Amino acid sequence: MENNYCVIMAGGIGSRFWPFSRNNRPKQFLDFFGTGRSLLQMTYDRFRQLMPADNILIVSNIIYKDLILEQLPEIKPNQVLLEPNRRNTAPCIAYAINRIKSITDNANIIVAPSDHLILKENDFLETIKIGLEFVEKNNSLLTLGIKPSRPETGYGYIQIDEGETNLRKVKTFTEKPNAELAQIFFETGEFFWNSGIFLWNLKTIVEAFDTLLPEVANKFNAGREHFNTENEQAFIDEMYSSCPNISIDYGIMEKASDVHVLCSEFGWTDLGTWGSLYEMSPKDAENNVSLKCKTMFYESSNNIVALPSEKLAVIQDLDGYIVAESDNVLLICKLEEEQRIRQFVNDISLSNAEKFI
Repeated sequence: MENNYCVIMAGGIGSRFWPFSRNNRPKQFLDFFGTGRSLLQMTYDRFRQLMPADNILIVSNIIYKDLILEQLPEIKPNQVLLEPNRRNTAPCIAYAINRIKSITDNANIIVAPSDHLILKENDFLETIKIGLEFVEKNNSLLTLGIKPSRPETGYGYIQIDEGETNLRKVKTFTEKPNAELAQIFFETGEFFWNSGIFLWNLKTIVEAFDTLLPEVANKFNAGREHFNTENEQAFIDEMYSSCPNISIDYGIMEKASDVHVLCSEFGWTDLGTWGSLYEMSPKDAENNVSLKCKTMFYESSNNIVALPSEKLAVIQDLDGYIVAESDNVLLICKLEEEQRIRQFVNDISLSNAEKFI
């Protein structure tokens, strides 16, 4: 347990969840279900069961430092690794790996986003324990694959090799497919959703960066003596913007020769969109979802409504809509066209109305 480390990535802006998710308080800091814990807090709670609190690192944008420390008072300020710029997941992970390397030469590391929902937590923890045991004994990169429940076009897929156990070699990674391809993936049984949760030992991931992403590794190696010192932040602030904007999937996982997937089922949902939130939320007889607020539906079906808890919504004759209010914004948008939300946010930004995003 002492050698287990966790890197929680918490720097996203969650624009697809606008207007609930805003620049000053993105979705990972929100309590969607009225449980009293945000998605980030629930992620921390989960991994705290597997390792000492000191071994959990949060990587996020510098503007969220105070918010993280407010939500996670158990952690020390130096456990929050602050990115001055957003550079995707590979530099984010490289930063955390180098911090861990400055502390120990022997670590088993979990990397996870801060905005996933896990419904079967005990199953999840058992899966992670199996994964940690595997990477402790094998110089292999490991990802968690989720057995698909539908032909989803919003997730990446992993094709697994033949075998008898839940631990399989990865054949291929595939980006988000179209509907026809997603249906084929779903029917073959050879494809699992890519959860974006990774496990590896320190030696293996350091070698992977050095070999497959030297343009990232070399930038961090140049400041090796600064990690875990008072000079770390200054080094990061000066160097980080010159890092390539590249994902860990594209930069390492898809190129590495020894990658395994742990095929899993633990009630996983990537809360990336209103649609994903709608899919996993309890529904009334007409398939309406009401989050935290009081809603009265008349001749309405297949809607998701999210308002402040003290408000009442009366919805009449709507079918398949998002109705969401937060602070100074009301959104009414067709659920099947929610991909346009990013366009709405961009248009607002171009009109110099930053107070609304």
